[in-house]
Amino acid sequence: MRARKVRQSRSRQLANRLILAFLVLFALAGLYGLAGLSRAVVLTTSASAGPTGRLVVTSALVGCPAPGSAGVTGGGIAEASAPATSVTGQVALTALNPAVSQPSAASAPARAGQLTLRTIRAAPAVPKKLAIVKSKAGGLVPTSRARGGLVVAATGSDAQGFDVEQLSPGGIPTLRCQAPGSDFWFLTPETTSTRTELYLINTDSTPADVHVGVQTDSGPRLGAQDSGIIVPPHAMITQSLDKLVRSAKAAAFQVTASAGRIVAAVRVTGKAAKAGAWLPVAQEPATAQVLTGLPATGGTRELFIAVPGAAAARVKVTAVTPRGSYQPTGGSDIPLLGHSTTGISLPSLSGHPGSIKISANVPVTAVLELSGGPPGAPGAFVGGSNPIIEQGVIAASPVGSAGKSQVVLSAPGHAAEVRISQAVAGVPLTGQASTLIHIAAKSATKVRIGVSKHSGRGAKLVALLLTPVPGSGPVYAARLAAVGGTLQTVLPVVSSPTKIVLPDVWQSLARVLGS
Repeated sequence: MRARKVRQSRSRQLANRLILAFLVLFALAGLYGLAGLSRAVVLTTSASAGPTGRLVVTSALVGCPAPGSAGVTGGGIAEASAPATSVTGQVALTALNPAVSQPSAASAPARAGQLTLRTIRAAPAVPKKLAIVKSKAGGLVPTSRARGGLVVAATGSDAQGFDVEQLSPGGIPTLRCQAPGSDFWFLTPETTSTRTELYLINTDSTPADVHVGVQTDSGPRLGAQDSGIIVPPHAMITQSLDKLVRSAKAAAFQVTASAGRIVAAVRVTGKAAKAGAWLPVAQEPATAQVLTGLPATGGTRELFIAVPGAAAARVKVTAVTPRGSYQPTGGSDIPLLGHSTTGISLPSLSGHPGSIKISANVPVTAVLELSGGPPGAPGAFVGGSNPIIEQGVIAASPVGSAGKSQVVLSAPGHAAEVRISQAVAGVPLTGQASTLIHIAAKSATKVRIGVSKHSGRGAKLVALLLTPVPGSGPVYAARLAAVGGTLQTVLPVVSSPTKIVLPDVWQSLARVLGS
């Protein structure tokens, strides 16, 4: 009896193994059969949506701190796009009003593919009951609701290759309007007479919880524990950081949002009531960065580097110029302490157009200060940027009686080729005749932007489109604008794509089907 039960148990085990093996073989056969038949199966009769991993840009959102503020900072905006399709689009402008909790957006005429100049009315003055917000950091950071601010939203073809710049009251570009995010870095020189103001714009319908970290040449000054502030929906807050950095020679500000997202901007000026300069957003800390936009004119060159971590940094600077790449005097093996921001004078870069590469053993971020800048500013500033992918658009560059512009191109690695085209307001930017520029490997070049014969004598601003040629090496670019012989702003050319390439996803259904 016992032997019989043993034989039955063994039979059941063998049967279970055979069934399991059959199921595995069946599943494998199904997968291989699916893969083999996928290219013969028609899933839809509609047109293909395009290759897997590419999404067409259909929306864009940016915030600008100055429009509507009135006074020396108020002004209009210049917007431009370079779409790849003729699909209709739309632009909506939301002027922030401190007296209204949810301001309404105004639809603007759709002008996809061209430079459009828009006048922005001054916002109402901030009511007294809303003007003052509780000071932060033990009273060291006066905080208030700010007057003005603008949110620009584009959809459809207007969002493709989209770029917006805010203009001064005289119509000169002062700052690129930024997309909302959760992490921003700014670096600047500081003196006892410098005024430093931080602007925080909440572009969304939910409150944003924001923290500001400050570190100077003497170490950290402000951390997350005493810098938190809630930015209401559709509002702009300003903070005066003068008292925190009064005794510093250099400062770095990290603005982070732990909830929601914001657009951050920093303006530095002297004691006089002048416009000053809007700082470029510095790149996130990394072991390698490229800062493009050195002019051919002489003057001071001071590099400000922030080391956010505790470990000390060893930094190397490489200049990329029309004469090739080299290490400038004072740019090799620079020792920097952790949790500090330091200014380094590099006078040997004076008069050499191009860019600088920064290499370090630990993540750092940097901004270069040049002689010049708007009235009341300590100088003009160069921020880091990435190589141009697909195309780059600059909404407005002064030409003719408004000023002079040039583009500085840099190829730190392999040789590169770029096509540059331009258009005045009301003229499509795409389809214009372009100029092909060749940049030798590990070198840089500059291109003057003038008024073309077909632009008209009264043209004061032109939009620029930069397109790397297929097969070109990585190319970095910046637009330099000068007024009255003085360099005003250096604006890096960032990628303004019509499509976004997504990373490959392996073992996905789309890959199995081969769509």
